[in-house]
Amino acid sequence: MGNEDAVFYSRVLTELTLSFHIIYATVGVGIPLMIMIAQWVGIKKQDEHYILLARRCTRGFVISVAVGVVTGTAIGLQLSLLWPNFMQLAGNVIALPLFMEIFAFFFEAIFLGIYLYTWDRFENQKKHLLLLIPVAIGASMSAVFITIVNAFMNAPRGFDLVNGQLINVSPVLAMFNPAMPTKVAHVVVTAYMTSAFVLAAIGAYRLLKGSNHLYHKKAVFLMMKLGLIFSIATAVMGDFSGKYLAEYQPEKLAAAEWHFESEKGAPLILYGILDNGEVKYALKIPAALSILAHGLPNAEVIGLANFPKDEVPPLYIHYLFDTMVTIGMWLILVALVYVAGIWKSWPFIQTRWFHWLIVLGGPLAVLAIETGWWLDEVGRQPWILRGIMQTKHAATISQQVDTMLLLFVGLYLVLGIGSVVVLIRMFRKNPVEQELADRQAEKAGELT
Repeated sequence: MGNEDAVFYSRVLTELTLSFHIIYATVGVGIPLMIMIAQWVGIKKQDEHYILLARRCTRGFVISVAVGVVTGTAIGLQLSLLWPNFMQLAGNVIALPLFMEIFAFFFEAIFLGIYLYTWDRFENQKKHLLLLIPVAIGASMSAVFITIVNAFMNAPRGFDLVNGQLINVSPVLAMFNPAMPTKVAHVVVTAYMTSAFVLAAIGAYRLLKGSNHLYHKKAVFLMMKLGLIFSIATAVMGDFSGKYLAEYQPEKLAAAEWHFESEKGAPLILYGILDNGEVKYALKIPAALSILAHGLPNAEVIGLANFPKDEVPPLYIHYLFDTMVTIGMWLILVALVYVAGIWKSWPFIQTRWFHWLIVLGGPLAVLAIETGWWLDEVGRQPWILRGIMQTKHAATISQQVDTMLLLFVGLYLVLGIGSVVVLIRMFRKNPVEQELADRQAEKAGELT
């Protein structure tokens, strides 16, 4: 295996790890907020259904945290093993956010343990709810700090480059790079959105399987409302991201939009195919790319022809962008129709086919997260550290990366299948109806 093969397998293994980790990391960031909101609503309304929703979500959240820890550790290991030249060059700069991410996780884990083992130990449930605040903050801050590392790779700053060495390093300045605000906001908000739609999908699936319990209906309604709020917020963050790319990474925006020649009033291109450099069968929205990039319909958008060919990202990222945007718009539409339908008492939203649309929203939201990350990482190519170090110069020259890839594939299969089996058995052995009955029996015993 030559050096080119080592680079290829290093990229495949890193992409596999990130793709697997992002599923558990996303729900790990978003679920604590969903738990906190459900418990707060339950306390406020004195509704046992929402309290139970918080309890059951917490149990599932623990499993996702456990798997997320393993895959997160694998990412840290692979940074050093697969990308040693990158870590040697930039390690001192990104060490601070990496350390702070670990601190945020420990902060989350400590309070999560306390929260788990103090259910029913507080007479005032509001005090128990307070324990969840640091859990939610810690989970979100973990996402913030690790995303800062990714933002630095897209917009490196906070150092001087002299003879191939980074000197005069300012880690704080490096953290607050131009890419940080939009990337952090987009990642955190999409984690909340995805978690809401995943939980709504689970509730809708239980309704489809024959359960007509009010618990599931309340869970779906609450999560679809939250899904609507965060999906709209995601669209807003996406608009800000487009304006960031237009200013700082115009080659990524141009590649994602198949925008080859600089022009004013540039159209937004969705779908289509490339035939000898010509875009065919695409949906073109007039002036929309200029609005996305600069907020003005007549603004000029830089085309790919202005960049060296060896610095142009792979053009297939256009389809990743299309997939992400299409799913995002679809989720907003379904959530909006559902929430409006509940308030207006539209009968069709309680039909099986509409419940299937809600169920489909869960995996689609996860797919949108995946395509968004692939777009971000592949769209930065050929750079691992934009403008400073190319990916091919950052990778290991080890000849055993292909073996590592097989070993990690086996690990992820075990973790993925194992976590799903554990979650299914956990909730199948503790159905909602039985758990509510047990809770009522406990309360009756306390009164007597």
